[in-house]
Amino acid sequence: MRHTLSNAPQFYVTAPQPCPYLHGRAERKLFTALQGDGAVELNNALSRQGFRRSQNVLYRPSCEACVACMSARIRVADFIPSRAQRRVLRRNSTLERAATSAWATEEQFDLFRRYLNRRHADGGMADMDIFEFAAMIEESPVRTRIIEYRDSARPQGDQNELIAVCLTDILDDGLSLVYSFYDPDQRDRSLGTQIILDHVEIARSSGLPFVYLGYWVPGSRKMGYKANFSALDIYKGGVWQDIGDIESHSPESHPLSVDPIVEQVARIHLPGSR
Repeated sequence: MRHTLSNAPQFYVTAPQPCPYLHGRAERKLFTALQGDGAVELNNALSRQGFRRSQNVLYRPSCEACVACMSARIRVADFIPSRAQRRVLRRNSTLERAATSAWATEEQFDLFRRYLNRRHADGGMADMDIFEFAAMIEESPVRTRIIEYRDSARPQGDQNELIAVCLTDILDDGLSLVYSFYDPDQRDRSLGTQIILDHVEIARSSGLPFVYLGYWVPGSRKMGYKANFSALDIYKGGVWQDIGDIESHSPESHPLSVDPIVEQVARIHLPGSR
C-alpha cells in the first residue's frame, strides 16, 4: 500500500509477517526509498523520528496492534559506563579500531557467516551470500563507514585477526549502528557491548551528541540488552524521552494502540518543511 505527501517521498507499508522479536505477533513496516540529492538530509530527518536505514530504504515499525519496538539512542554527554561495562573495556584493551570506506571483503564475509551460523541461524539473513552481503555494506547513498576491530594480541599473517565489524552511518547529530557482527567464539569478551562503548567514544571525540542503537523491544531477549546502557533515550509517542523505569514500558498489544497509517505519514517532518 502506498501513501504520499505532496512534493514528498512516497511511503509504503509492508504486508504483515511473523515478528522476529515477540512470539505470536505480526510485524509491519512503514518505509520509503532513500535516493537522489536529498538522501543525506532525508536520512538525518527520519532518523530523528525513529526510522532506520537498510541499504537504500528507510523504515520504521508500523504494526497493526503493537507499539513495542522503540528506537533507542545514547546521549553521549550523559553516558557513564557501568562497572560491568568498564570490565568489558578492560577485556578488550588489545583491540585496534580502523574506520574505512564501506567496502566489503571476503574476510568480513567469513566472519559474518560464522556469526550468523552461531547466533542467528534461523534469522532472516541466514541465507545471505557474498553478493547480498556486499550490497548490504556498499549500497549506501549516505555517509557510511565500516569500523573494523582487530586484536593486536592475535596476529594473523601480515595483520592482526579481525574479530568484529560494524557498519555505521554518520548522521548530522550522531552515529547510527546499522549492523554489527563479531567472532561468536569469544563470548566472554562481550564484543557487541564493546562495539557500542567504542562508538560512544568515537561520537564523543567527534562532537556528536548521540549514538543510535536501533530498536529496543521490552519483552524481547534479543533486544533487551540495550536497556543496560545509561543515558538511554527511546522514541515513544512521537518524541524522544529518557527510558526511565524499564518496567513501565509494556510489550502488551492493544488494537487501538497504533494510529492509522495516513495519520502517521502526515506527522512525519521532512527536510525543508515547517
